[in-house]
Amino acid sequence: MNRNNTIVEPTIEDKRIILSLDAGGTNFIFTAIRNYEEIIQSFHRPAYPDDLDKCLETVIEGFREANTKLPEKSSAISFAFPGPADYKKGIIGDLPNFKAFTDGVPLGPMLEDEFEVPVYINNDGNFFAYGEALAGYLPQLNKKLRDAGSQKQYHNVIGLTLGTGFGGGIVLENRLLEGDSSLGGEVHLTLNSYHPEWNAEESVSTRAIRRVYAEQASMPLDKKLMPKDIADIALGKQEGVKEAAIESFRQFGQGLGNSICNVLVLIDGIVVLGGGITASWDLFAPAIFTEINRLYKDPYGNTSSRLSYKVFNLEDDDSFKEFVAGSEKEIIVPGSKRTVLFDHDPRTGIGVSKLGASKSIALGAYAYAIQQLDS
Repeated sequence: MNRNNTIVEPTIEDKRIILSLDAGGTNFIFTAIRNYEEIIQSFHRPAYPDDLDKCLETVIEGFREANTKLPEKSSAISFAFPGPADYKKGIIGDLPNFKAFTDGVPLGPMLEDEFEVPVYINNDGNFFAYGEALAGYLPQLNKKLRDAGSQKQYHNVIGLTLGTGFGGGIVLENRLLEGDSSLGGEVHLTLNSYHPEWNAEESVSTRAIRRVYAEQASMPLDKKLMPKDIADIALGKQEGVKEAAIESFRQFGQGLGNSICNVLVLIDGIVVLGGGITASWDLFAPAIFTEINRLYKDPYGNTSSRLSYKVFNLEDDDSFKEFVAGSEKEIIVPGSKRTVLFDHDPRTGIGVSKLGASKSIALGAYAYAIQQLDS
């Protein structure tokens, strides 16, 4: 994969400061962002996921400490927190990974009372997609297309996070699709192509790779083996059952490709992947595109494409060149000598975040707060 860490800089400097938080199950990481840049050294505090009082106290004390490091007062607080939740009201529901949160905890209103600034909360999949749409993959891609002389520009992003779980978010024309019940982009609940009785996350997650490796290797589940270890086995860098490791990533890629297809039939946009498992892109990407390019059959044996447009691997140089080139031609307007440019090759692509999920989530939280303050 081609990697760089370039962020497309905002054209107008915005001096407002947004406090943010990376809420992991073990640690909370606090930071502050202005004009898409961190302006303080981030710091972490223990999360206390099983003790509500300690958890809430940590959140308040963390933001208090962050405030002391600022050159001026913050304009808002914005951060990702696990759901289910009523994000618009800032109420967090019953959380499997934060067992202290039960029966609805009004985290947003509590912070608004404490700091007297607006508080915006959403899930990490949504903020990942928003960060990539406004300050990450999408503006970089559109710049590359313009620099290459292409008329094609993209405005919609499907952001997918691959790690402990399978998260998603959708951005349409620079606006986050939140949904009427704070449930936009719930891609983990798409159909599992291997086990229809399961959801997609059971085949597209850390535990899926570990489970399939153990099954294929005919061995008990080894809790010490993580996707990076299994990737190293697949690449011959670590001892283990190589064929089982390769198959675990193939199944992961096929499951992911199936979910991507199910989203792309409804949302026409660029797919951006983030999260730790993307480091093994070369191991699972071929299976993604095999699944996407699989043909449908009707009851009479006739075949048709699964999607109405072609999906390109934007991490492959040759594929990217074809994606950029498209099929532009000039056509004549009937009854006139005027011509218009027509690209008759509908297409989209799948790429990997160059920022990394954590930074994209923070930038998405920042961008969302600025948008809400301005609306």
